[in-house]
Amino acid sequence: MRRPLLGLLLCSTVLLSSCETLNQTAQVLSQSLGTPTSSEIASGLKQALELGTSASAERLSAKDGFLGNLTIKLLFPPEAQKAEKTLRSLGLNSLCDNVITSLNRAAEDAAIEAKPIFISAIKQMTISDATSILLGNQSNAATQYFERVTNSQLNAKFQPIIQSSLGKVGATKYWGDVVSRYNQIPLVSDINPDLTAYVTQKAIQGLFVEIAKEELKIRQNVSSRNSLLLQKVFGYADKQK
Repeated sequence: MRRPLLGLLLCSTVLLSSCETLNQTAQVLSQSLGTPTSSEIASGLKQALELGTSASAERLSAKDGFLGNLTIKLLFPPEAQKAEKTLRSLGLNSLCDNVITSLNRAAEDAAIEAKPIFISAIKQMTISDATSILLGNQSNAATQYFERVTNSQLNAKFQPIIQSSLGKVGATKYWGDVVSRYNQIPLVSDINPDLTAYVTQKAIQGLFVEIAKEELKIRQNVSSRNSLLLQKVFGYADKQK
């Protein structure tokens, strides 16, 4: 029994050592590539942002992209959470679960539509924008930039898709059942929040949460810089801290 355990420990040690060596090698390489030009800074940042935003949109558009992510999973709208608690206490767990699943499926349907919007925003980014984002003090500067320049476009693009999807995945029916059952309970205030607006808002918020993760990863993890240009540009940014 000792030999397999020893072998496992040795493999783990080698793997951890390899990851550390990879980071060290990439760090040395990035520092030896010299100072990037303004054009290289813009190109490098745009390359990183296109990779990050595409990865985020694709990840969230997959099945359970929202539902399986506890950080951004859509729950009942705040004004309806009391209703959810009441209905669950009456044994209507399945109905409530169906609502939550369908809301997240609608968000997943819309997520992939963010890619062309982000790519367009990246193409329009100026050298000045790129330099400020790369060398600024905030680790989520790029995410903030996207929120500022794409939020209205995302909202306009997501709303009709989510509205259509809510009907397709059964959310409208499940929600109608929830509202009907809850409003039948004596002495409760009627509920009927705008599901389309709610899911649209939460889907966009979730998207930016994931983009912020991607941005932080490439800023902090040297091994995530998978091209010479990214190594040069972000290595330079590291040295400016």
